Amino acid sequence: MSRLIQLLLLLVPIAAASLAHAQGGPPFITDDPGTPGNRQWEINLGLTGDHNPGAASYRLPDIDMNYGWGDRIQLMCDLSLAAATGPSNTNNGSNTTQAGLGESQFGVKWRPYEHHRAGEPKSDENMDFSLGTYPQAVINNPTSAVRRGVVEPGPQYYLPVEFTTKLGPVDFNGELGRWIGNRNVPSRWGRGLIVGHEFSERFELYGEIYDLQDANRIGTAFRQRELTLDLGGRKTLDRGGHLRLMFMGGRGIQAVTRQNSEPNWIAYVGLQILLGPKSAGVSAEQ
Repeated sequence: MSRLIQLLLLLVPIAAASLAHAQGGPPFITDDPGTPGNRQWEINLGLTGDHNPGAASYRLPDIDMNYGWGDRIQLMCDLSLAAATGPSNTNNGSNTTQAGLGESQFGVKWRPYEHHRAGEPKSDENMDFSLGTYPQAVINNPTSAVRRGVVEPGPQYYLPVEFTTKLGPVDFNGELGRWIGNRNVPSRWGRGLIVGHEFSERFELYGEIYDLQDANRIGTAFRQRELTLDLGGRKTLDRGGHLRLMFMGGRGIQAVTRQNSEPNWIAYVGLQILLGPKSAGVSAEQ
């Protein structure tokens, strides 16, 4: 825990130079209470990787589609082509890779509470605290992906609480959630924190620490933990602000072995597409 606190403190100078606007969601693991805005679309096309010498998973690509139903509700649907690398059936210690259609993921984000600085018109710029939740369900598609080890057996459910808050010149974006597993997959706790800085209206850079830990174990299997540290950001590519390059890279910050789930690297690179009627206004995530 002391090591974790030290790493969090190292992230603070990234945002301390001026007012920060930390934001979760792709390319990061941690999400935030922000929604696209009424009748706005946010489509994220990304390539992801989570690599351990003994087992690895990839999304090639991951298609994450979000729609703003009002200013405080977001509807999400996610589908991917997946690949997984794991131990082969031979005794030579080699790995084998399988690919196929990934899971389907659905979610509804709701931001019930936001607080703005007193004496100013309510806007994203003077919002100093917001709180939301983002229930999600992950189900398997009718393919052989589970049998071949490409994806985990479903269904699984995620119940998180997310917040953003400001402490002086620094913005924090945090998430605490519970993954509800099944008889083949353990339940898990997910905990994440993002600290970031918006260098301009077109470029953002953030640091993230995320902890995914098994809450129970299945049979005689060991409880796994994935504790990662990463840096990433977004870069607007066009004048209208409809296209953004997204990138993230990091690694596990505990010992990496072939028997645990700690990755020696994680990565995300993709394109964010923002669409919707101009009259809908500025979104909560822009």
